[in-house]
Amino acid sequence: MQFKDIIGQQKVKEQLVNLVLQNRLSHALLFLGKEGSGALPLAIAFAQYIVCNAAKEIEAASNLFLADPALNGQPFSASDSCGQCPACLKAGKMVHPDIHFSYPVIPSKPGDKPKSTDYIKDWREFFCNNAYGNVYDWLQFIAAENKQGNITAAEVEDINHKLNLKGFESQYKILIMWMPEFLGNQGNKLLKLIEEPPPDTLFIFVAEDENAILPTILSRTQLIKIGPLTDTEIENALIERGNVNEVKAKQIAGVCSGNYRESLQLLQHAEEDWQDLLREWLNAIIKSGPIAQVKWIEEISRLGREKQKQFLRYFIHLMEQAIRLKVLESSLDAGASVFFNISDKEKDFAIRLNKLCSLAAQEAITHELDKATRYIERNANPKMLFHALSIRLYHIIKDNSLILVN
Repeated sequence: MQFKDIIGQQKVKEQLVNLVLQNRLSHALLFLGKEGSGALPLAIAFAQYIVCNAAKEIEAASNLFLADPALNGQPFSASDSCGQCPACLKAGKMVHPDIHFSYPVIPSKPGDKPKSTDYIKDWREFFCNNAYGNVYDWLQFIAAENKQGNITAAEVEDINHKLNLKGFESQYKILIMWMPEFLGNQGNKLLKLIEEPPPDTLFIFVAEDENAILPTILSRTQLIKIGPLTDTEIENALIERGNVNEVKAKQIAGVCSGNYRESLQLLQHAEEDWQDLLREWLNAIIKSGPIAQVKWIEEISRLGREKQKQFLRYFIHLMEQAIRLKVLESSLDAGASVFFNISDKEKDFAIRLNKLCSLAAQEAITHELDKATRYIERNANPKMLFHALSIRLYHIIKDNSLILVN
């Protein structure tokens, strides 16, 4: 994978290239970016850039007057790997002998001590088809079902063994560890290797939540922050890569909050009528009472975790639009529009939300919906979660009680 294959993140790409060209590359990097930002593809593209034969030639000549670098007659830029040399071809297929991968895995049978290499074929196939996928997608891909993924003690021992071997083809031996949040106390066995690595060894940790990483590892890495994608970057990617029409791409980009994975999920379920489901829920909370709420909760519980998250994020999106309208309407001329990414139907629904509750209540509801989304990601029981959420929304709307307890 090359940098040019990755959506947006131009400043991060330039930062990574400059680390190499200016000889400021730390032996341990932490790529920290939320789901759908492209942190893992960036790490893999960076590893390919490091092992690229042509990139080494450019790096060696970086102090010379190199007017028109080329590879096999093709123009080549120092800002990306060539994609054509043997090292790039192997790295692109994720079979380069000096690029190692570590990621959460599950035991295939009771008592098993799984390692990442046991799942390497699955890993290559998964990344090829789902480069922006999250850990839930990966565990479902290897049929984990309800099993908890882990980076095991056996995996840590395997890492120590591999990185102490001599490199095969490249100057560097590179370890890309995806989701170090799944590395428990056994990760302390890596500390000596990180502190005193063998010559030309590079660790790249790719994480979403720095608070869930062992502090002893966090303190030994150089942080590379990867921000969310812009709406324009996601919109263009959907149009160019997914052949999505401009109107739908713009609508989806406005909802997914810089998360490209989420945009693909929304595109897959673009025909879902979340608005009807939301209207039914609000009516059950405000008018119909407990019996209607229980019926609705049974319905939402059958949808599955991904759809539940999409529904809540759609509700958050409408709340944001309603808040935007309420805040800006006083400073806008009559008839001026603040809606750029939603349909007239959604605009009408947002206006109704403004009539339903105050600005403070809307902010409280958004806070509760965001918390519920995180709980779903952590495998919360959907019936209990939506039952508690219904009660909270009732008190926020009817009693004007702002529940903001974490």
